[in-house]
Amino acid sequence: MAEKLPPAMREEAGQGIEPGQDQRAAPTLSDKVPAKPARRPDGRTGRIDPPPGGRGPITQQRQSFAAIDLGTNNCRLLIARPQGENFVVVDAFSRVVRLGEGLAGSGRLSDAAMDRALGALHVCSEKLRRRRVHLARSVATEACRRAENGPEFIARVRRETGIALDIISAKEEARLAVLGCHILLEQGDGPAIIFDIGGGSTELVLVEQEGAPLPRIVDWMSVPWGVVSLTETCGTEPADTDGRAARYADMRRRVGESLAPFAARLQETLAQRDRSKPLRLLGTSGTVTTLASLHLELPQYDRRAVDGLIVPAEAMRGISDRLSSMPIPARRELACIGRERADLVVAGCAILETILDLWPAEQLGVADRGIREGILRSLMASEGMAARTHSALRRNKREGLSQ
Repeated sequence: MAEKLPPAMREEAGQGIEPGQDQRAAPTLSDKVPAKPARRPDGRTGRIDPPPGGRGPITQQRQSFAAIDLGTNNCRLLIARPQGENFVVVDAFSRVVRLGEGLAGSGRLSDAAMDRALGALHVCSEKLRRRRVHLARSVATEACRRAENGPEFIARVRRETGIALDIISAKEEARLAVLGCHILLEQGDGPAIIFDIGGGSTELVLVEQEGAPLPRIVDWMSVPWGVVSLTETCGTEPADTDGRAARYADMRRRVGESLAPFAARLQETLAQRDRSKPLRLLGTSGTVTTLASLHLELPQYDRRAVDGLIVPAEAMRGISDRLSSMPIPARRELACIGRERADLVVAGCAILETILDLWPAEQLGVADRGIREGILRSLMASEGMAARTHSALRRNKREGLSQ
């Protein structure tokens, strides 16, 4: 029986995603396939066969697919079943593991951080087995890309949990984020930006819809600033107001300098755009969902209220300014932030404000979905394409058209 936890239990329930929750319809993604082979929960490539003596093949509509996203700050799992062009969540899990803690200074994943991540991945492994997942893909992002001992940690995860993590490129990370959340992009023509503020990096993607079901990626950039890496690089937060303001300005300067090449490339796009059409901007990250919750003054996090919300950009700037000036103890008392995010949210605000500087949209779309959903749609699309191909081959054989 599916665990059904309240949305408030964000750490253990996939940021408010409940089993049985429907995901907003998205176009068929038959032309999108994973960059690397999907993995079975035991680490081998391919489908998961039913156990001996068990039930036979299950139709795709009843098969479960899974996606694991091991980031610099969080470990997230999503298990879902296809439902037409959509999918329904069967199970979800999310835990703050801070895998990238200390990485900015040492260049290595610490023993404590790896142990925390392994604890979360053991939970994921058990859920994969219990839900009889048909096909899964598990990815690791910036922390494992940067860490000297990243490959060693990946091997340890495989040995101890059976989960085969792929360390994906920043480009693949950006593609999956777009694939997972683009359906929430505001309707309209012209260029738009989708961004993902992570724990160890931030990805920005310039897209054009052009009437197609899937947006076309025109340009993109990844910078090594996420809420963990930027927080650690800028040092301990000062106790005085002036010190906090100076640290926040330093954060914004660092992000702005890193994004300068992308900002320069955007100038031509901004100069040539039709000014009668508003700029569109969509963010997927813990930063934007947290700030959206504060904007709504929610007593506790509620994904249903946040996912798909449109917030005025000036409102997000106002919240960022307020948070950056508050001491950590005061931020801990705010609903939807708490102890685990109180020290990191300011870095997310600095990144967000810098993005608003280079792409001055009047409002911001908020998505509580991203890489995991992108993985699931890729898996389901590729599996559906394979099933259609197999069906066509069998039909041709029956009709005597194959040798």
